[in-house]
Amino acid sequence: MTFLTPLGGLLALAALVPLAAALLGARRARAVRRTLDLASPPRRSGVLRLGATAAGIALLGLAAAQPARTHESRQKVRSNVQALFVLDTSRSMAASATATSATRLDRAVDAAITLRTSIADVDAGVATLTDRVLPDLLPVPDVGGFDGVVQRAVAIESPPPRNESVRATSYDALADDIPSGNYFPPSAKTRIVVLLTDGESNPDDPGAIARALSAQRGYRFVSVRFWQSREQVFDPDGKAEAGYRPDPSGKLILAGIAAATGGRAFEENQLGAAEKYLRGLVGRGPTIVARGTTSSRTPLAPYAALLALIVICGALTRRPLHAWRKVVRFPA
Repeated sequence: MTFLTPLGGLLALAALVPLAAALLGARRARAVRRTLDLASPPRRSGVLRLGATAAGIALLGLAAAQPARTHESRQKVRSNVQALFVLDTSRSMAASATATSATRLDRAVDAAITLRTSIADVDAGVATLTDRVLPDLLPVPDVGGFDGVVQRAVAIESPPPRNESVRATSYDALADDIPSGNYFPPSAKTRIVVLLTDGESNPDDPGAIARALSAQRGYRFVSVRFWQSREQVFDPDGKAEAGYRPDPSGKLILAGIAAATGGRAFEENQLGAAEKYLRGLVGRGPTIVARGTTSSRTPLAPYAALLALIVICGALTRRPLHAWRKVVRFPA
């Protein structure tokens, strides 16, 4: 149990006002009755009504303090498997069917989130690819943190490629930068590289990529291609850039890398199959408790406010107080 705005509980002190006023009024009324030699009225109803009013105000103070039930849990993650999602951020990934349609990179980001969710018990990181691979997030167990990085930090040519050429993408960078980039700790016996790209790359060497990302070194390769034949790159004014032409050869390029590495290449309309394959690569194995905790809160203020309303309404009406008895169930 926690209070989100504990100072709001000072409102409960307002319950003392009607109590003090009632006591003072009752004292004066007794003095008047003694002077006039009048009989005293039944005390039970008045006491109950006064108590209900004070209780209602106290409950409003409790609601103002915003009580919440908290629950903390520790996530278990695989100890011997990690994944790295590499998103192509070259200029061609800005292509889309129309100037207002989702770009290839937009669809790749959505796919990364979907695929990451399918292996929620695995540490996963984020990197971007142009003619080099650069880290955005090293593998972590936090799925929400992964989603936030992918949605906010991954953008076209951010950072830009080192070589300003017409086509900046180079899959050879996978071989050059991932094994030497300390993306995976020694404890990760299985190292899954998930490439999200449109397949439009400079000539590459599948053999060199296969040697660098070999299964003997624990690497597993998966690619998903985001590409449609009529897509164009649009400038800020919504006009198609004349210098861009969609290249259909990317499907064969990615298939060649997948064959050389012993992995699989998927199209974006095969995302379900990619999820299943990725889950199969993860398999089952030993787990450890991840650092940090996952917290959840159940707000109780609405229930306190509702109960206060019922109590105060019962106190202010002339109906017997027992007629307002209701059971308000709080969440377990």
